[in-house]
Amino acid sequence: MRSEDIAKLAGVSRSTVSRVINNYPNVPPATREKILKIIEQHQYEPNSYARALAGKATNTIGLFVVSTADKTSGHRIYQNNYFAPFVESVVDAANSLGYYVLIHTLYTVEDYHKVKQACQQKRIDGAILVGTRRQVDVIRELVGLESPIVLIDYDIGEIIAHRLDRSNVSVINSKDYDGATEAVEHLISLGHRKIGMINGSAHTFSGSERYKAYESALQRHGLTLEPHYILNGEFLKQNAYHEVKGLLSSGAELPTAFFTANDDMAAAAYEAFQEFGLSIPGDISIVGFDDGPIATQLTPKLTTVRLPIYDMSREAVHKVVALCEQTISAFSTVSFPAPLILRDSCRSL
Repeated sequence: MRSEDIAKLAGVSRSTVSRVINNYPNVPPATREKILKIIEQHQYEPNSYARALAGKATNTIGLFVVSTADKTSGHRIYQNNYFAPFVESVVDAANSLGYYVLIHTLYTVEDYHKVKQACQQKRIDGAILVGTRRQVDVIRELVGLESPIVLIDYDIGEIIAHRLDRSNVSVINSKDYDGATEAVEHLISLGHRKIGMINGSAHTFSGSERYKAYESALQRHGLTLEPHYILNGEFLKQNAYHEVKGLLSSGAELPTAFFTANDDMAAAAYEAFQEFGLSIPGDISIVGFDDGPIATQLTPKLTTVRLPIYDMSREAVHKVVALCEQTISAFSTVSFPAPLILRDSCRSL
């Protein structure tokens, strides 16, 4: 397929297609979106454009938000208390450095081709990925593109074990294990001995780290790990709600406290417990993880671990820009603290 064919399908001139390919600003947004969609659908890779841009930067970063678990809404990331702040902060940080941000949402594994296309077509100088699940083959392919890649929330051990710690890669994490440990230790210090957990996704680095911390803390104090106290929420509010309702409906003995792997699932637990006439923290204590806006909107206000979203996203932008501008030329990683924020959702036994 040639650029003339793209122009004909889009109903525009070839020069308009050229302006979009070359990232010129004087194209109406609707026209630009239409042309880019056709280019993506037909997997058009303009070799002449790649040659023309040899050594020429676009001053554009690609932000790829991966949400392959939640299949309920086509607009789910924008109401998500985890993803939405990342998007906002990445855009602000990039703009302050004179960079634009091209945002893509990846809802299926097949959508990863958007990253490859954007890099190969030179529409972006580098990419930031957030929400990536443990898919080493996918990461290997992306790293192999040799474009600057920054991964937010990914297992550094896996990167190193598979020799993907290349000079074009950086990983940004939070200290989820430490934060989750502090949360569970807080509940134990209040006298709780029957502590449940609403899990995130075991396929993500953060999900597995938070569960490991919960398990280790209980074992360290000689407390029993009760399987029916461990609910699989997958980081999704609706999943957590149904899991908690299932436990309540079963008539089984309840734990006196829950550690939830994110605040959205904590909010779901609030709703389910209140429907069954249970009070927080009178009947059950809850600790969340994220400290997004919802944490202070709940009644009572949620004790939670603060995820350093803004620190992580700003660092991701600075890393990808440094890789693009070749001011760093080696694999690097940064991990930010995740402190416990005490509020009103826990009580002493």
